[in-house]
Amino acid sequence: MAERLSDVITKIQNVRQLGAVVTALRGIAASRAQSGRSLLAGIEAFTEIISLAIGEALNLLPADGATSIGQGITKRCLILFCAEQGFAGAFSERVFEAAGADLKNATILVIGTRGVAVAAERGVRPDWSAAMTTRIEGIPRFANELAEVLYRFVAQGLVARADIYFSRSVAGEVRVNRHSLLPIDFTRFARPVQRQAPLTALSPQLLLERLAAEYVYAQLCQATMHSFVAENEARMIAMVAARNNTERTLTTLVQHERRLRQEEITTEIVELAAGAEASLET
Repeated sequence: MAERLSDVITKIQNVRQLGAVVTALRGIAASRAQSGRSLLAGIEAFTEIISLAIGEALNLLPADGATSIGQGITKRCLILFCAEQGFAGAFSERVFEAAGADLKNATILVIGTRGVAVAAERGVRPDWSAAMTTRIEGIPRFANELAEVLYRFVAQGLVARADIYFSRSVAGEVRVNRHSLLPIDFTRFARPVQRQAPLTALSPQLLLERLAAEYVYAQLCQATMHSFVAENEARMIAMVAARNNTERTLTTLVQHERRLRQEEITTEIVELAAGAEASLET
């Protein structure tokens, strides 16, 4: 059955409306990604300050006074930062693929509603999950809550080692990074050479413990922000592909509409000519 012109016109209107939605989603994602990128420098600066403070605190301890937290214990926790919303391509799937065999026999914390769905599809049962914050203002609070959950698992003796899998945008490409969170290897913090020790109100060991907690919090903030930016950039990439697809579809439909209009005009001309000829013959 031949397609009617009215049906094609309706399809064109629907595709144009879809294109408007795609453009709006791309604009929202671009705005969020830009806002997140603007704050990454501040989070990285905070992490650097804490790292320098840890180096100074280490100088207050004996040379062998600081060891890695949980050294010798292999109970592992994986924190997977996945997508919260849709239209982000294979964002969450890539995180699970990066974790790979590490998922086996590990305590798994999944961030992002879409990540929970992917975990169910892959037969992975998270030990804890939460929705990823969709607002930049909520990232510090979210990182603090995530740290509390992690420490609860540590206190219960279920976890002594924690790795983070999160996505980050590199040169317009979204890549999955793995970062070791616990145990903290204090040997990687440089001890500054200084003549006078800093004044402190806490014992060196307690000071180091509190700085280590701040460092973990800073790392979680950084991973959360990177994932937030990467998810929105992945959505931008998906929306660009969707926009290109709608433009191709719209072009095809417009061409089809023109052919149908031409056919209708031709049919009307033929009918008019036949009617005129019939009237002349009578």
